[in-house]
Amino acid sequence: MGFGASNRFDTQFRKPRGFRGKLLIRGMNAGHRRLYAWGLAGFSIPSGERVLDVGCGGGEAIRMMLDNYPGTVVDGVDYSADCVAMSRNRNKAYLGSRTTICEGDVLALPFADSAYDVVTAFETIYFWPDLDVAFSQIARVLSPGGRFLIVCESGDPSENDWERRIEGMKIHTPTALKDRLSGLGFLILEDSRRSGSSEFRIIAQKRMNV
Repeated sequence: MGFGASNRFDTQFRKPRGFRGKLLIRGMNAGHRRLYAWGLAGFSIPSGERVLDVGCGGGEAIRMMLDNYPGTVVDGVDYSADCVAMSRNRNKAYLGSRTTICEGDVLALPFADSAYDVVTAFETIYFWPDLDVAFSQIARVLSPGGRFLIVCESGDPSENDWERRIEGMKIHTPTALKDRLSGLGFLILEDSRRSGSSEFRIIAQKRMNV
């Protein structure tokens, strides 16, 4: 989503709220569909598995997974109450049957140990203040052998105009993310780039003995 001359959305990306936040959430739902589709391409989620989308925003990625992976449960969590409300509305056809969406912090996920088979994070890790704690929380809620999918538009910190203009944003290289994940007991299954762009996808697996 582009910026207006006033930069009025720059403080909203980490935790959208109010009227301007709602506009931003709607814009991200529309603007990130292509990224979500690319990130999920070829990513298999067998029927019966439970998925958690962390930083679910307006719920577009949740809806895509619910539609594309029949028989799965896809829950969501977000730091913003307005994101949770919009995500619930976007997925109201599945609420109570195949999805539950709640407010929560990635540094203290409100879920039981080993509750999920897959955790996804689309365009959100830029705003996680402590990656080691966040990744440890994700490892905690993943079952042994569970997978963690990260999809981001930007992995080049030299493109720091985004960091200068968006409050609380930190761009991480795929290499740095893989190093952190490996240090916390994850096995890296895939590290791929979208041709002609800085978009990347990392798939990591929680080791069976962690």
